Amino acid sequence: MAVFPLALIKGLKRRLGHAKIKKMRKNTGFTIIELALVVAILSILALIAIPNYLKAKSKTEQREAIANLQLIAAEEKIYYIDNHDYMDCNCTNATSCAEATGCNTLLRLMLNTQNWSYEVAVSGGAGARVATITATAKSGACVYNLTSTDFNSKNFSASSGCIN
Repeated sequence: MAVFPLALIKGLKRRLGHAKIKKMRKNTGFTIIELALVVAILSILALIAIPNYLKAKSKTEQREAIANLQLIAAEEKIYYIDNHDYMDCNCTNATSCAEATGCNTLLRLMLNTQNWSYEVAVSGGAGARVATITATAKSGACVYNLTSTDFNSKNFSASSGCIN
């Protein structure tokens, strides 16, 4: 049986250890192909998710306009019962809504006007007054209209820029 000197054994251990460490360092991390594959997959997911998110956001904003039109219509009906007439008002931004001409003040509402401008236009003579409530998107081409003859049925007319 051969006896190895202690220094030779330590040297072999050191050499094997360094080889393993170098090999481990070499295999840690990702290759360019792996990173490119991950970026490609994330890009495809983003291409699918972002348009769906924007469409859902737009639908939510349009539902907000419809809900606010219904609120204005309800307040206009109450105002009509009390005064036998409809109230003209507009609510185009936060400052005009705080003024006496805004729908929020005159009809005791708290409408969010960040995405929509609201207006109530009254037309017709005595006994035949008609109120038309309009919600116009501040971004995009969507416009909703509701006339006082449709307050109870809630039949809205929508422009072609609105998503159904």
